Amino acid sequence: MATALIVLAAGQGTRMNSDFPKVLHELGGAPLFAHALASGAALAPERTVLVIGHGAGAVEKAALEVDPEIGIAVQEEQLGTAHAVAQAKGFFDGFEGDTIVLYGDTPFVRPETLEAMQAARAAGHAVVVLGFEAADPARYGRLVMDGQQLMRIVEYKDASDEERAITLCNSGVICADTSVMFDLIDAVSNENASGEYYLPDIVGLARARGLTATAVTCPEAETLGINSRAELAAAEAEFQSRARAAALENGVTLTAPDTVFFAHDTVIGRDVVVEPNVVFGPGVTIETGARIRAFSHLEGAHVGGGAIVGPYARLRPGAELDGGARIGNFVEIKNAQIGPGAKVNHLTYIGDATVGEDANIGAGTVTCNYNGVEKFHTEIGARAFIGSDTMLVAPVTVGDGAMTGSGSVITKDVPADSLALGRAEQVVKIGVASRLFELYKKNKENRGKE
Repeated sequence: MATALIVLAAGQGTRMNSDFPKVLHELGGAPLFAHALASGAALAPERTVLVIGHGAGAVEKAALEVDPEIGIAVQEEQLGTAHAVAQAKGFFDGFEGDTIVLYGDTPFVRPETLEAMQAARAAGHAVVVLGFEAADPARYGRLVMDGQQLMRIVEYKDASDEERAITLCNSGVICADTSVMFDLIDAVSNENASGEYYLPDIVGLARARGLTATAVTCPEAETLGINSRAELAAAEAEFQSRARAAALENGVTLTAPDTVFFAHDTVIGRDVVVEPNVVFGPGVTIETGARIRAFSHLEGAHVGGGAIVGPYARLRPGAELDGGARIGNFVEIKNAQIGPGAKVNHLTYIGDATVGEDANIGAGTVTCNYNGVEKFHTEIGARAFIGSDTMLVAPVTVGDGAMTGSGSVITKDVPADSLALGRAEQVVKIGVASRLFELYKKNKENRGKE
């Protein structure tokens, strides 16, 4: 059976107290809505539509960065969840199959849960709702069941005292045959306390037409919705807890797990050691046997097997470390390939560069890659030795086995197996130091008398 996704992301999120749409706030380094898309993507949907509203331009831009093929529907007025889903109808002409409705502010619904909903649909139920047993039902909508049959969903504000006593609550996630769902949505009214068109009302409408409905349940933690900064912080803590547990389960050593922070797409191989206070931004892959030392920050980087990074290192987007490379303290790498066994150990910036196999980059080296307008490339050959405090003014090439003298400013290519010196000749003036100190002292005393 073909599957499609509709992800609702039109709300403003006033409780976030933000100038930005709620779904653009990040969890694990990705916008909230991207987590719902990722869960649904595991089902290999044929069509995916994001329904946007508040901050539509910014949300659409972010969505197309996540998935350039995604369909975008706009809900000009926020008139309820059924109305929001209806805005996506135009994307489903000719589509035959099931549609799952997810929410851009509910990031933890697992693919396995969605598969269970699909199975319930395949068993013959026209509408399948995701429910959960709430520790504190609060103001959730209630699922009114009769055995395995879901009779109706009642919003809290419209529920009787008896219905409010029910603890089986509605997550809002629904799976239904696509044509049936849109047909039922056309019949939804807004005769309720809020004057909105509620998507859960399709359950009662389906029952009235002789169609069956049921509920699939999941742990309450999966249904966590984010409506405030406090809830966002709680969700980040939950995300990090899950990510750390998964890393440990997969054979990664975290010496102080609670101090390591992951992004939504961090990939770490077996037998990697991650020391305390390491932050992984988006787009990081660490191969087997590497070691990430304390207080390092990595983003958009690839670290080869057996490489060592840090402590206090920063890998920026485009950093590519081959196996056995060494990146030491207070070193920054950006858009650069560091070859096998190469060493960049101290107080150095390597940007827009290629560093060859077994090259050694001395402390304080800088690739001067930017002239204020354009970026330029530096090429450092295999087994080259770059002396401490060398300024490599790109574009420039240092050949295989070449050497630069400490304190040099290199502005021209250095052939292989050559030594390049680019510094002023040292001048020594005997006896001048003591006379200068006396002069400095007199100048200071004279300023004090003024």
